[in-house]
Amino acid sequence: MAAELPGEPFAAGPLAVTALCAGVPLGPDGRAAAANWAAERPYALDEERTRQLTDALTAPGLDRTSTELSGVARLLTALDGRSAAATTATLGALLVTEAVHGGDVALDPPARSVFAGPAGERAVAALVTALGDDLRTELATGTPLATPATPVPGRSMGRAVQLLRIARLLDVDCAELLPDVVGRMARSLLGEGPADCAAVLLDLLDEQFDVRTALLGELDRIAPQDPSATERLLAEVALPFTGAQALPHLRMCAAAPDARAGGGDDRVKVLNTVLRAGGMSPFTEPLVLRTAVGLAWGDGTPTAGEARLLLGGSTSDAHRTAGTWAVLVAAALGAPADDAAAPELAHDLLRGFPQEIDARTRGALLLLEFARDVRSGAAEPGWAEGARKLCAGAEPVEPGVREQAFGALAGQLLAPDRPEAELYAFVHSDDPDLIAAYGNAARQDAVLARLRSDPAYVADCFTVWSSHPHAGRAWGETRAALLEEVLRPVVRGLSAGEVAAVEEAAERAGSSRTAEAFRTWNRPGGLRRRLGSRLAARVRRS
Repeated sequence: MAAELPGEPFAAGPLAVTALCAGVPLGPDGRAAAANWAAERPYALDEERTRQLTDALTAPGLDRTSTELSGVARLLTALDGRSAAATTATLGALLVTEAVHGGDVALDPPARSVFAGPAGERAVAALVTALGDDLRTELATGTPLATPATPVPGRSMGRAVQLLRIARLLDVDCAELLPDVVGRMARSLLGEGPADCAAVLLDLLDEQFDVRTALLGELDRIAPQDPSATERLLAEVALPFTGAQALPHLRMCAAAPDARAGGGDDRVKVLNTVLRAGGMSPFTEPLVLRTAVGLAWGDGTPTAGEARLLLGGSTSDAHRTAGTWAVLVAAALGAPADDAAAPELAHDLLRGFPQEIDARTRGALLLLEFARDVRSGAAEPGWAEGARKLCAGAEPVEPGVREQAFGALAGQLLAPDRPEAELYAFVHSDDPDLIAAYGNAARQDAVLARLRSDPAYVADCFTVWSSHPHAGRAWGETRAALLEEVLRPVVRGLSAGEVAAVEEAAERAGSSRTAEAFRTWNRPGGLRRRLGSRLAARVRRS
């Protein structure tokens, strides 16, 4: 009989077809060869032999491989519209049953046309009876009926697509299950990506408008939780969200690559661009702020200046609802010590989010606000003690915050118009961190430049750094180091006239004794011996 069939008589296909039509059982490889051969030559078999082959391929109790089922699907496609409805319905029923119970997500449901006519309707009714409950159960719970031996990326999403298509094919009502199903699909898409299921997902969305509407709505709802993942998904799958649905978050994520290309390093510009792409104002839909911030900064944090622009561009209520207030706080606390915008931002945050900020964070922001107030002259008296108390309430204090507050205090104490009471209290605080900040501030370029150009400032610093020798070890070591390492190199670089001007300024500001102390200190080996070169060396090492 094989010799009567097209092709080589002893090829696998003709031999397998002949054996199966004769009732000889074959394994899955043989059945796959027969199905593939017949799919390529559906005209080669008459109706009787086609029925015999179909009966053999759909016999119950067989263990079928994905290769065999793929061959059966090809054969069904070739026979659809060519063979009797009873034949195609039988093959279609096999594929649907294997898809539901076998769990092969690569197996596409057959076309509805294979179940045409009374025979097809009876086959569908039988499938609903046999599979309907299992189909709905898996859709409801997300627990697969058949677990694959090895996990497959994107399988959960692909399985949901497969079952939804089968449910539509069999007219199984799953409307009440749809919210949970699309919720799992959306999380799978963002967590695993579409893997190899992008094409079938788009087919599903094209076929089932209710699923498309629900899935796109769910993706838009959860996009603010991970805008970057949503952006990656849209780069992989061209989801059809250009219809009547608002979907602001999806539109923002889709616009992000072009926004970054156009905005460059201006991340506030990027944020405003994606906000416009979403088509919704943060005042009416605050969550667009969270998506926009995630797209503009990713896992990073805005600078304090950027955060001030964000806060100024939207109300505190919008940031509170969006949860982006925490990003603004992180911007303030993570700012470097020389960021002048951080104290201003802290001042705004303390007033904008009094209920949201915890005690530790509030303490740190108060330290930054303290720096602002000290620089502006608005700080209450008792600077040193105030700074120490604020630090104690903000532990563990971010390094930049501590340096900002202590640096502001030190800077004001280095100014000629400082309150003397504040300087006295600071010197006698014997706080190593505070006094070390003063020592660092005295070495800054601005202070050194003023020392080189202003004899009165040299005299003032000499007076302070020569005073209070018994205030404590921290002050003693710091003042000695400043005299030797900061002031002496500056004075050595002054002309004789400039040195004389320093002496005159010292006498005007203090007394003839102060001027004489400066002359003694400035002579080779003068006051340096009394301060102790060994002490200065120890300070340098520390």
